[in-house]
Amino acid sequence: MATTKTPAYETLTVSSGAALAVKLGLFSGKSTITCQEIGNRNRNRVFRVRDQENNRSIIIKQVVPFGQLFGESLPLRANRARIESSALIRQAEHVPHLVPKIYYSDTTLAVIVMEDLSHLSILRKGLIEGKTYPLFSEHVGEFLGKTLFYNSAYFLDPQVKNELEKQFSNPDLCAITEKLLFTDPFFASNSNEFEEELRTIVKGFRDDSSLLDEASKLRNTFTSKTESLIHGDLHTGSIFSNQHVTKIIDPEFAFFGPIGFDIGKIIADLLIHTMSHDDEKSSLLHHIITVWTVFSNTFKEAFRKDCRELYKTKINIQDLLYQIFADAAGFAGCELIRYSIGAAQDSDINPVPIVNRIERKSLAIRFGLLLIKERENLQDAEGMITLLTQLEHE
Repeated sequence: MATTKTPAYETLTVSSGAALAVKLGLFSGKSTITCQEIGNRNRNRVFRVRDQENNRSIIIKQVVPFGQLFGESLPLRANRARIESSALIRQAEHVPHLVPKIYYSDTTLAVIVMEDLSHLSILRKGLIEGKTYPLFSEHVGEFLGKTLFYNSAYFLDPQVKNELEKQFSNPDLCAITEKLLFTDPFFASNSNEFEEELRTIVKGFRDDSSLLDEASKLRNTFTSKTESLIHGDLHTGSIFSNQHVTKIIDPEFAFFGPIGFDIGKIIADLLIHTMSHDDEKSSLLHHIITVWTVFSNTFKEAFRKDCRELYKTKINIQDLLYQIFADAAGFAGCELIRYSIGAAQDSDINPVPIVNRIERKSLAIRFGLLLIKERENLQDAEGMITLLTQLEHE
């Protein structure tokens, strides 16, 4: 993959996007090239460039310096294109079959040219429509196990890790996550939005000093625990899938953070789907267990084979996995609360009738609070699901 630096940033158009694809030699100059903008321009501009004769296409993604994020116009550094492409390249070193191919990136234009995944479906959309994806949780577990181990302190030379931490410094998007996940839902904020029927439960946890202390601890873990290069925004909307293939995209939030964060994010998203689709509950809970089981087995095997000698004698791998899951459970709890009352609420819950919506959001909040408080007592996904079942029957 080529990486270049052009003289100055300029906004791509349909015509300049097509010209860029031809200039890069991705298509023949004799081909009939079409270019269509397919993004919503919230944070990025996305174009599909297609060679009509050969039925071949690519995606060009350009980061814009100011983005609409959860209804707010925010300055967002264009270097997140570099972070995203660099993260995908590092991930491809270990799971090339689980991320899109990167053909080209330009740091000044803030452009990434990558594989077109339009033959796959966005996982979130498919799950909402009731479609099944039998292998996605196994693939996600493998992705997490390999990328989180081989980009961690347990494998990397300390000097290499230190340089990578600088390369993947991502203060703008980390600050957004810190605000919207760990701060705003727990206090009065303009980014929050919830039904009046939830006001009592919301006031209850905002007045709970011990709960606020635990949320603060999780925020500190997020900002200070530089265990591994993490995706940073892993959810069913950043996964493409079909019956056989899974591709994980959009790591523009990537930075060196806690291993449990990505795991907690995807588990929370699947829990929300579970609470919104009674007919799919058993299958979705199985996927949660599979994500954790495959992750832990993959991570454990990589640790056994390739861990630095320093950690092999000092760290008990099972204790490490218990702590990773405790962190993941706490992060999942914060996500469940944000999904219910904060910014970017989940599209699974909001469309349902008001009575069912309040019931499901209340369950999500109560379970989120329980995960935050009880996270150190949880060791695996089965224990988490047992806790959910107990709560549902109270």
